[in-house]
Amino acid sequence: MKKIIFLSFIFLAHTLANACPTCERQQPKLVRGIIHGTGPEHNWDYIIVLSIAIITVLTLFLSIKWFIKPGEKNTEHIKYFIINEE
Repeated sequence: MKKIIFLSFIFLAHTLANACPTCERQQPKLVRGIIHGTGPEHNWDYIIVLSIAIITVLTLFLSIKWFIKPGEKNTEHIKYFIINEE
C-alpha cells in the first residue's frame, strides 16, 4: 500500500512539474499546473467535475467490493438455477 501511495505521489509531482508555461498563465490558481488548456470558465465546472469524480470513485469501489464478495445467499436467486443445473 505504501508503494502505491508513493508512486501516486511521484506521478502527481511529475504531472505538476510538466505543465507548459502558456497553460499555467491561463489557469486559475486552483488548477494551475495540473491541466492544460483554457481551464474552467465558471464555478459550475468545478462542481460538475467533482461530482463526476465522486460518482466514478464510488462506482469503482462498489464494483470491486461486489466482485470480491457478492453476498447473495438466497437459494431462489437466478445464479443457483444456472450453477445447480441437472
